[in-house]
Amino acid sequence: MAIDASLANEDYCYLTTTGRVSGQPREIEIWFGLDGDTLYMLSGGGQKSDWVKNLRKTPEVSVRIGKQGFAGRARIVADYTEDTLARRLLLEKYTSRYSGDLSDWGKRALAVAVELEAER
Repeated sequence: MAIDASLANEDYCYLTTTGRVSGQPREIEIWFGLDGDTLYMLSGGGQKSDWVKNLRKTPEVSVRIGKQGFAGRARIVADYTEDTLARRLLLEKYTSRYSGDLSDWGKRALAVAVELEAER
């Protein structure tokens, strides 16, 4: 599936996970980077973030970027090269948009990927 590359310029995406306890949809607004059909996010709270705990239990997620929605399967990024790519994409995108220092976040946050599967 080809993702419209212009979506990468959106400020945020909206990630919906399934609550690990409630089973209910949980949506967050989050920074992201795109590389082809893969969406990357960084969790400043690491494995302790509720959204990360949710997707670890149920990796099937939905993502909205602008007005376009996608189904996807989320995973923690384990590969060093892919982890480096995720951090680079997000730091390049947001360093000039954010007034604070993102260097610590860019080094320590947990990289998460979503393979975007089908437009909704």
